[in-house]
Amino acid sequence: MRTAMWNDHHGQSHSGKRVSDNMEQAQQMKKSVQSCIDRHKDELHSLSQDIWAHPELAGKENYAVERLLQFFHLDPAWSIQSPYKMPTAFRASWGPVGGSEGDPVLNVAFLCEYDALPDIGHACGHNLIAEVGVAAGWGLKAALEGQTELPLRVKVIILGTPSEEEYGGKIELLNAGAFADIHLVFMAHPGVHDWVSMRGRARTSMLVKYHGKASHAAALPWMGVSSLDAAVQAYSNLAMLRSQLKPGCAFEGIIKHGGVKSNITPSYSELQYCLRAPMLKDAVELRAKVEACFKAAAMATGCQVEITYPEHTYWNIMPNATLEKLFEVNAKALGVEFPESTTDYAAATDFGNVSHVIPGIHPIFSIQTNAFNHTEAYAKAAGSEEAQMYTLRVAKALAMTAVDVLCSPHLLRQVKDDFAQAKLKQEI
Repeated sequence: MRTAMWNDHHGQSHSGKRVSDNMEQAQQMKKSVQSCIDRHKDELHSLSQDIWAHPELAGKENYAVERLLQFFHLDPAWSIQSPYKMPTAFRASWGPVGGSEGDPVLNVAFLCEYDALPDIGHACGHNLIAEVGVAAGWGLKAALEGQTELPLRVKVIILGTPSEEEYGGKIELLNAGAFADIHLVFMAHPGVHDWVSMRGRARTSMLVKYHGKASHAAALPWMGVSSLDAAVQAYSNLAMLRSQLKPGCAFEGIIKHGGVKSNITPSYSELQYCLRAPMLKDAVELRAKVEACFKAAAMATGCQVEITYPEHTYWNIMPNATLEKLFEVNAKALGVEFPESTTDYAAATDFGNVSHVIPGIHPIFSIQTNAFNHTEAYAKAAGSEEAQMYTLRVAKALAMTAVDVLCSPHLLRQVKDDFAQAKLKQEI
């Protein structure tokens, strides 16, 4: 998967003049970001509340998309494509503006998520992610309006990305070319703490099926081949493998099916496992070891084994030091207090796959609750009035970070250099 790369001509215009960084211009644009988001705070809150009140599972987010499109109808300057590559994905774009006619266009995208979890609704706060993406995109648009001295030609894109919780919608969109013309990508995820960037882990899901032979378990046990024995042996093999895992690597699993009746030798058993690793290369290595455990159990019991991967592999998030530093400065200016150190975040996201293709940032923001994601208590917090200030604050910081890069070709080159260096480290 590749994306079109943007060339900044080393910070020069077509006339050959050096384009100087304009810090005063950036500060004025940041004020426009904040004013715009504050001006629309009630509509943004209503948007988030409506999505929260109508939780929809992955791939079925029809109400959320319709509600988001209604919001864009407030400003006909946005060009809307819906559906876009997937039934519940959309793309809203505005621009380009700035630079000189004929210059290449830098496409800056803010991502929205809006799928919920079974039974516990928006317990991961995706209603707030949708709000952040829209607010940040509108804020950046307001900052760019009327700017005639921008060193870069810019387009603002807000991309609706469904099915993060289950199918990996961003991976589907990557494969469909939805990110092919995007050069910078921003989103933020609610959590328990404020972190400059979520690293996340690579994640692979496995479905393992053992096929044996049924028989009467009491009268003719020697005629049967127990698929449950294979499943239990595999579970034991993996328990012993834990002592050999590298730091940050982990797996969890269950036996989903182990037979139908105690006096029938089970002919079919099924396990479901999820593997996690700090980097994609570690996940590939771990997967090979886990597969060997499953195959050994089949050999030991005389069963046939079938190993499949029903979901996309989620890659770890690649860092971008320049974007992280810029975001930290902007967030602190708005009152965010970051901890001195952060711990590893075991969760995975399909944003990781995007970060391997396009430079981007994925901070975590606190909504001031002690509850953890994927709990009923967090779902309640995600729909609370108290979450709004923190949600809009991180949206401002994201848009302000984009302003910094757009006002400075030098910073844009640094972002691209960081991206190239991070990719090299992933491969070593």
